[in-house]
Amino acid sequence: MGRHLPPFAAVKAFEAAARHKSFKHAAEELCLSPSAVSHQIRALEEYLDTALFERSGNQMDLTLTGRAYAGKLTGLLDVLDDTTRSVRDAGQKPLRVLCTPGFAARWLVPRLGGLSFGDRIRLRVSNGAPDIDFSSNDSDVVIQWRDARHPGVHTEPLMTSSRYPVSHPDLIERENVRNPRDLLRQRLMYDETDDSWQEWFAAAGLGAPDLPPGPTFPNCELATTAAEQGHGVAMAFDAMVQGTLASGRLVRLFDTDTIPSVIYSVAWAEARADDPMIRSFRDWLFEEVRQTQAATAPMSAAQ
Repeated sequence: MGRHLPPFAAVKAFEAAARHKSFKHAAEELCLSPSAVSHQIRALEEYLDTALFERSGNQMDLTLTGRAYAGKLTGLLDVLDDTTRSVRDAGQKPLRVLCTPGFAARWLVPRLGGLSFGDRIRLRVSNGAPDIDFSSNDSDVVIQWRDARHPGVHTEPLMTSSRYPVSHPDLIERENVRNPRDLLRQRLMYDETDDSWQEWFAAAGLGAPDLPPGPTFPNCELATTAAEQGHGVAMAFDAMVQGTLASGRLVRLFDTDTIPSVIYSVAWAEARADDPMIRSFRDWLFEEVRQTQAATAPMSAAQ
């Protein structure tokens, strides 16, 4: 069945007059004459077959029916206004994305060319864990480390990954790295967040060995970058180094992995759940993750 909708011009005139409690002020808002507003309201009353205003001489006031109808209309028109603005602005405003430097450099930036509105992404990076309080972070979407929760914020796990050792390709031959135990005489890169070395050595069958000294970095991205530059061996997340492995700037050492865990999630304010640009960006992120997981297989340089 079709919708039974009143004349929209009449609805706008009535809602404005009811909100301002004045035909004159409603006319100013709508760029009409007061008589035109009055005419529209009479047309709406005829359509509804009920009085919306009580008229007594020059005085007018809402009827009980008019007061209830106006209250509902204001909410509906506010929703329509917000929805229309979000659709209109989606083609004009940039999408502000906040993420970690590692995610930006190793994963997001190399793929932005495949996003239909990638040229409208305004990328910001966070020195620490990205803030997911959208009342203060000046962002539309946050790609955060792990999956912390915050009131009023929708969070979805985006990416899981295992970890394994990586190094510059020259190190393997130069240092004669042939089995996991050989790593105990190498310079290992550590990170303050969770370097996973003990977990990996346990998975490789070496229990909990005494680890050799090495530099400690604030995060895994800096440790991986140091390994990429030939300074030692780092524990890298598979999901983040596929492109670097493919380029040959890093090589994976051995087939042993840590247990996969969530490493990134995507978050936005719950109040903007229907924003078309946010939804399109979210869908693109998940499709990129899906395609990458389907297309890549573990690579190993030392068996």
